[in-house]
Amino acid sequence: MDVVVALTHTLRDRIGWHRGELTLAAKVLLLQLVVIAVLLTAVGVLSIRQSNADFADDQGAQMRSVAEYVATLPEVRGALERVRDGEDPASGLPRGLAPYADRGVALSSSATDVMIVSPEGSVLAATDPSRVGDRADLGDSDGLEGRGWTGDVEPDGERAVAHHAPIISEDDGSLLGIVAAEETYPSVGDQVANAAPELALFLGLGALLGLAGTWVVSRMVRRSTRGLGTTELANLADHREALLHAIREGVVGVGNDGRVTAMNDAARATLGLDHIPDPVGRPVADLGLDPHVVALLTGEGDDVRDALALVGTRAVVFNRGRASTGGRGIGTVTTLRDRTELVSLQSQLSSNLSITDTLRAQTHEFDNRLHTISGLVQLGEYDEVAALVGTLTRHRADVSERVSKRLLDPAVAALVIAKDAVADERGVTLELDPGSRLPALAPDEVADLTAVLGNLVDNAIDATSGRPDPLVELWVLADDDTVRVRVRDNGPGVPADLREAIFVRGFSTKPDVLGGRGIGLPLVRLICAQRGGSVTVDEADTGGAEFLVTMPITGSVSQDGES
Repeated sequence: MDVVVALTHTLRDRIGWHRGELTLAAKVLLLQLVVIAVLLTAVGVLSIRQSNADFADDQGAQMRSVAEYVATLPEVRGALERVRDGEDPASGLPRGLAPYADRGVALSSSATDVMIVSPEGSVLAATDPSRVGDRADLGDSDGLEGRGWTGDVEPDGERAVAHHAPIISEDDGSLLGIVAAEETYPSVGDQVANAAPELALFLGLGALLGLAGTWVVSRMVRRSTRGLGTTELANLADHREALLHAIREGVVGVGNDGRVTAMNDAARATLGLDHIPDPVGRPVADLGLDPHVVALLTGEGDDVRDALALVGTRAVVFNRGRASTGGRGIGTVTTLRDRTELVSLQSQLSSNLSITDTLRAQTHEFDNRLHTISGLVQLGEYDEVAALVGTLTRHRADVSERVSKRLLDPAVAALVIAKDAVADERGVTLELDPGSRLPALAPDEVADLTAVLGNLVDNAIDATSGRPDPLVELWVLADDDTVRVRVRDNGPGVPADLREAIFVRGFSTKPDVLGGRGIGLPLVRLICAQRGGSVTVDEADTGGAEFLVTMPITGSVSQDGES
């Protein structure tokens, strides 16, 4: 008894009945019991139908034996022949035939009634005297046609199995009557009462199996749900959904099959998927995103940290981590931060840093030349001083004139002249292609073009510095509505497998710098994309890298300048 009580308490704790609400395990148990009850009911119905079928077969055979036995008695046949011939009055038949009907019942202890019926269908004799003289209920029987018949009848509204045996005259073969032997089917209540012990046994065994199965299931469910009930799970799911959509950063969950498992409103807005009613459940590859964005959301391998990519005209930072349960990977979770404004600020900071580097290079160059002039003055080499100053003056003037004649926009021309000084300090030759032409541009177009030129030229100088005969070639050409920029160097170039990564993942071969690591080329692509242009990289004829930029403009083009 103590063991049963302990098991009951353990099971109660497992399924949560003591807390006033049904846990998932309790619901599973109730469902199992309902299923068992339904199955037992179905089995009971089938058993009753099978029992009735067996009863009809077994008792039908017995009723056939009884009816045929009575129908073949010479006394019965002789009495009916005398009635037919008018030798005996009909009023004496019931008393004369009744003993033979009773003998049929005695032959089969299970027979409910045995009747002798005239060819007209009236009862001449019966085990139940009250039926004598009544019309016999023969059902679908064709016994009055001289054929034996076995089937169901419903005398007095009770269903019974019956057999009708014809009584044939030996003289002329005419039908003298029929003998009907009947046995009433047992009631449903009686059948259920008889089967109740077996049903109770099966129900008890099913309940015990259900309890044992529920105990096992409850352990598995509690382990899988970490002890949370259905209400707690529902509340947790609701809170998770509210939290997911309340976060201002984008959150995207992707399963191992590449389908979206979760996506909040901020992610849909950032990725430009507001036109899709419900991305959850759809493959990421079918959402119409750029291939590099799909790779960031679904890529395998290491986690992604602060990867910058362009989504339309937005600069988005991606952070991706693996999701797992029980040590088994179930997909990835990626957060998205729109950093377009921050990248613009970084662009300004990068431009300021570039200007600072340019001024520092010019200051360094000026200090070196002042020291040289000072030394020559101290040595009294005044002719050398004059020659040096003239050479420097002519070089600066030549650079300024060469650039200003081709690039009519002052800001762009000043940038190229300053970058020439930076390149000269680092031992790199910066050449402006003679075919370059650029008119004066609108202020916003100048800001974007100088940011693009500054980043591309800086990268080219960094790539060629320290190499033999370093050379950077710059070509700028504008027509009625487009500016094209080409920056070519003879550095190591960009491998084919990295030509996309340098734009979308913050790729950099340089150490970390103020303003972000590898922000220059993603910024170039962002500016081009915002203006409806493009930037591509390929291998140059010189063996290095060649960047080609196309940017739409609105200003008119001046044709001044010479080749």
